[in-house]
Amino acid sequence: MTKLENAIASKEFIITAEVTPPKGGNPERMLEVARLLKDRVHGVNITDGSRAVLRMSSIASCVLLQREGIEPICQMTGRDRNSIALQADLMGAYSLGIRNILALTGDPLKAGDHPQAKAVFELESVRLLKLIGQLNEGFDLNNKTLPDGNLNLFAGAAVDPQLKSWSGLQRRFEQKIKAGAKFFQSQLITDFDKLDRFMNEIAKGCDRPILAGIFLLKSAKNARFINKNVPGVEIPEHIINRLEKAENPLLEGMTIAAEQIKDAQQICQGVHLMAVKREDLIPQILDLAKIHH
Repeated sequence: MTKLENAIASKEFIITAEVTPPKGGNPERMLEVARLLKDRVHGVNITDGSRAVLRMSSIASCVLLQREGIEPICQMTGRDRNSIALQADLMGAYSLGIRNILALTGDPLKAGDHPQAKAVFELESVRLLKLIGQLNEGFDLNNKTLPDGNLNLFAGAAVDPQLKSWSGLQRRFEQKIKAGAKFFQSQLITDFDKLDRFMNEIAKGCDRPILAGIFLLKSAKNARFINKNVPGVEIPEHIINRLEKAENPLLEGMTIAAEQIKDAQQICQGVHLMAVKREDLIPQILDLAKIHH
């Protein structure tokens, strides 16, 4: 069992943090921030072409983390690979010692830096979860036996408790549970009442940890940019006002994130921390939230 799997089984409060791979061949900055997180989180989540922006392979990045003794969670999307490539990469990841996979559909190409690239999307997240289940049982997508052994991957999925369509949210969540998701990582949460409602009305009794997405807002300008450019996210005006009035907006953003971690502790079984380009501040945010080693 992985560190993450053990912590989930023990009903611990789960903490994961997101780190982006390098855009180029030098992984030093990624490793530098990941080292800071090593003893503070249950897993470091490595993105796979997040926002359809080109970066180093998530599998290669996860292997580099493992060499440092850091447990990775490898994101894998269906956007860029057909079913053959997905199966090949999952087998390769497993052979390299990667166990935690976050199965995602992937962001649309038009949002990224290669809008002319050709999307695949043969398998979206639910079918990708089912595929992982089949490989774990020793069968490929065509139900043919894997002659060289089954996999044993620990798969999770994404969820957005702030989705406007409540029935759509419920249907998709149930499909992912049925497909084998063992944990859920939420999108950026700003409405903790909605998260509470989701936990009580949809996720109740599912026996899967939901990790609330906590995002470090660095300034009022940063918050407005996210409102404008990130679909489905609405940072409330009162938070933007706090950041605007603060003498030190970055410290205020860290304080808000720490408050949100405390809110999440009352509602769900974990948090997923996102601090784009300032992952080095995550340990301090955890200190502010009084979550120690």
